[in-house]
Amino acid sequence: MPTTATSTTEPPATAQITEILADAYGLPGARLTRLDGQVAINYRAESTDGRVVFVKHYQPTADLAAEDDVIAQTKLAGQHGVPVAAVITNSDGETITRHAGTALSVWRWMPGHTIDSGLTPAQQAAAGRMLGRIHAAFADHRASSHPSPKASKWLNPDLAKREATIGQLLDIINGRAEHNAFDRQAAATLAERRTQLGRLPGLLAGLPPLHTQVLHGDYSPKNILFDGDDITAVVDFGPAEPYLAVWELGRIAFDPRSIVHGPDWIASGLTLVTAYREANEHLPAADITACARVALIQLTASLYGVKEHYLEPGLDQDDLDQFWLLRHHAATALFDRLAEAEAALAQAAHTSNPPSR
Repeated sequence: MPTTATSTTEPPATAQITEILADAYGLPGARLTRLDGQVAINYRAESTDGRVVFVKHYQPTADLAAEDDVIAQTKLAGQHGVPVAAVITNSDGETITRHAGTALSVWRWMPGHTIDSGLTPAQQAAAGRMLGRIHAAFADHRASSHPSPKASKWLNPDLAKREATIGQLLDIINGRAEHNAFDRQAAATLAERRTQLGRLPGLLAGLPPLHTQVLHGDYSPKNILFDGDDITAVVDFGPAEPYLAVWELGRIAFDPRSIVHGPDWIASGLTLVTAYREANEHLPAADITACARVALIQLTASLYGVKEHYLEPGLDQDDLDQFWLLRHHAATALFDRLAEAEAALAQAAHTSNPPSR
């Protein structure tokens, strides 16, 4: 399940993980290599007999009941033909091992790699078809018919709170005796974001009623493994809770990496959306038309990355710093060309799909 290795230095907790892998999974002498991750701490583990697995080490604040649900969702997707990593049970048949304050799960290592520089048209099409398959598979989940408090909150963002946070972050930056390169970039982008927030009520007012259902939960390039143009695995599903289907579609169709690194990102987004509709024809045309607007609202309302930098640094804050800058540039580009993107999406949404082959 290759993702970028960040370090081979083993923190103290890895001695406990190595012991658990040997005792509970029959993987002796495992060598751990730290991988990217902002929530759990992830490792590639290779035992002395050459077996390789993916290890997810949960943080003390993790909701392990929700993680059990994540594993169930991953299995369900696999049953519907989505390539997923299989969870490996321990010697007691458990999917999550809890021992002496350490909790972890072990997964089959999947081939492929993530794409950090924007997807090619063929990869966009593959990602769209796969998301359509996932949404079609989860549409009839019993939780899909439940109300979505998360969606209601998203549709009614607390703009005053975000304004206050921007002010707090700018005060921290201005209070520093010396400013580094990121301080200067953060100050400029936060000032721009404050202006962009003033346009958010108009964006929200232009939304139609939106469909909710159970989703993947974090369908983004960092959770899709490719071999060339083919998807080898989809990883890191979320728990079974209903949310806005178009949020997940817009988030991947107009992913910041694709916008910033691709000169014709509107056409690229349409490629993904068209492929999605081939696999899932049930999402209303109004939702399809709104997916660029929803992506823009998500980017505009979020201070993810820069907030962590100054208030509570993440596990890999340098990566979060660059992600903030990437997302801000993407939001600016979406503001500039939203009308063009929505016109193209409206045409695509009302065009019949060709018969499935």
